[in-house]
Amino acid sequence: MKWVLKGALALFLCAVLFVVVLNLVPHRRDVRQPIPHEFSVSDPQFLSTMDAIFEGSVTSGHSIDTLLNGDEIFPAMLEAIAGAKDNINFLTYIYWSGEIAEQFAGALAQKAQEGVEVRVLLDWAGSIPFDERLVDQMVASGARVERFRPLKWYSIDRVNNRTHRKLLIVDGVLGFTGGVGIGDEWLGDARNPNEWRDNHYRVKGPVVSKMQAAFAQNWLEATNEVLQGIRFYPVQDQAGEIYAQHVSSSPTGGSQSMHQMMLMAIAAAEQNIRIGMGYFAPDEVLITQLLDARSRGVEIDVLIPGEEIDVPMVRRASRYQWGRLLEAGIRIHEYLPTNYHTKLVIVDQHWTTIGSANFDERSFRLNDEANLNVYDQAFAQRQIQDFNQDLSSARQVTLEAWKNRPWTIKIQDWAANLLKTQI
Repeated sequence: MKWVLKGALALFLCAVLFVVVLNLVPHRRDVRQPIPHEFSVSDPQFLSTMDAIFEGSVTSGHSIDTLLNGDEIFPAMLEAIAGAKDNINFLTYIYWSGEIAEQFAGALAQKAQEGVEVRVLLDWAGSIPFDERLVDQMVASGARVERFRPLKWYSIDRVNNRTHRKLLIVDGVLGFTGGVGIGDEWLGDARNPNEWRDNHYRVKGPVVSKMQAAFAQNWLEATNEVLQGIRFYPVQDQAGEIYAQHVSSSPTGGSQSMHQMMLMAIAAAEQNIRIGMGYFAPDEVLITQLLDARSRGVEIDVLIPGEEIDVPMVRRASRYQWGRLLEAGIRIHEYLPTNYHTKLVIVDQHWTTIGSANFDERSFRLNDEANLNVYDQAFAQRQIQDFNQDLSSARQVTLEAWKNRPWTIKIQDWAANLLKTQI
């Protein structure tokens, strides 16, 4: 009997170890070496290549409004919810308790009471500190509220694969995406450490249907409901002249596409690369791609959080990698006033990507993400203007300061780097 129990315990421990390893090992990279520079982002060949490779085709007819910080972001989203006529589909990674959580729950509950179909999908891990009272409020009003990949026996092998997408689609014609979560940390205008710095975007035009499809993909897994018909995918009016492309990624369906997209854009850079990221911890391929661009004379600026970052381990893992970047002349800037949470890459003055994806291995190999690529000079110039404004509140890191950091910090950075695929 004793041997039977020991054998059963050994099998159980092996099963637990197998599940842990299955969750911690990220999917293999799609591209495992730098992409050669063949043309610029302004070359029609770049647009046609991106259009062919990624499922979200490049189309014209868009307007995209840039919203800065909670003072602009939340009123615009709540106004869109209040104006809904038929359906609201809302997907977010973070939905925490607090003032803004109450406002969104109240607004969504109100529309459900009016007969609007309201679907709310919250990532299980990202919404753990969520006030269940707000769920009850929305559900009692007729809204459907679901969690994405809760901890269940049948999904335990994917518990580390989260949806990090941030999408709000109203009546199938108005979309929002960017970096903001539903939490009081985003309230205000980044005036102090309690008010985070972030961007979000209001989108009209054909690409909104692709944003809806990204929501529908996660909703299908969570509920087994297929969203179909003109109510969700209406014929889109021409809202402007901007060319845009939606790129969604998932570990189970092409998670590497976001990684490949970034590599291709960096490979096409000829003048400038501007990276504004809440979490910057690239893999070896992306580092080499950046170094290759720098060797061609491309000016590269990386803007990231300083000491106010919400996940200090990410800063440590990132800092471990800075030596080669600084030696090559890549400029790294730490934002000082508050936590810097944007997800923005601008290449030359022609191509911009915005959305949920960070510049790290978790976004590229573990999470479901959704980004919007914008092929428009005026839009890029607006993002450069905001980027430069943020640079004025940042401190540039020097190679000397990086080399001379205390040995205790160096050890912490080294240890954090070992875990960079998970943070």
